[in-house]
Order: sequence, then C-alpha cells, then structure tokens
Amino acid sequence: MKESKVESYLHCTKCKEETPHIIIYINNEIKSVECETCQQKQEIELNIIKEFYKELYNRISTKPSRITQEYKQDLNHFILSIPKRVIRKPYSAVKYINSSRKIIKNYKKK
Repeated sequence: MKESKVESYLHCTKCKEETPHIIIYINNEIKSVECETCQQKQEIELNIIKEFYKELYNRISTKPSRITQEYKQDLNHFILSIPKRVIRKPYSAVKYINSSRKIIKNYKKK
C-alpha cells in the first residue's frame, strides 16, 4: 500500500477563501482533505482492507504478463537478473507487507 500527501490550494467552506490544504491518498484514492488554516478535516470512508486486497490481487494477477513482456524485450538481461531477483524478492515482499501493515494499523484505529 502506498500513502501519499499532496499540498494544494482549494476553496475552504469554513474560511470562505482559497487556502492551502493537505490531501492524503491511499493507493490513488482520497482518504482525507484538511485545511491548513482552520484545520477543518474531511474524512472519506475508505475500506483499507479492501484496498489492500485489491492492490495485492492486481500485483499477483499481472505478474505473468509482466514477466512475459520482460523476457521478450531482452532475454539475456532477464536470465542474468534472475539470481538477484531470487535474493531480493523475499526482502521486498517483507518490506511491502510491513509498510502496508503500518498504514492499515494507522487507519483502522480511526
């Protein structure tokens, strides 16, 4: 899962003018919008677990086509990169799961 914060100028209904806002996205879905001037925050209901499973399904289901495309582009590079991938993949999987777990834990409390 990926959490990202974007700063933007939006019209605030409380301030009645254009003010800086922080928009929080989780997997390209808006989670919240907060005015930096008056701290009015709009939360958007987002099923974090559903987003996690949707992302996981997408990663798993597209893997065969991505691998096929990769070896068709450059077979030598693909074959030479397999040993590195075998070593790195468990580490990257654990890193992904831990970062997703932190995001899920953070937003399940709220």
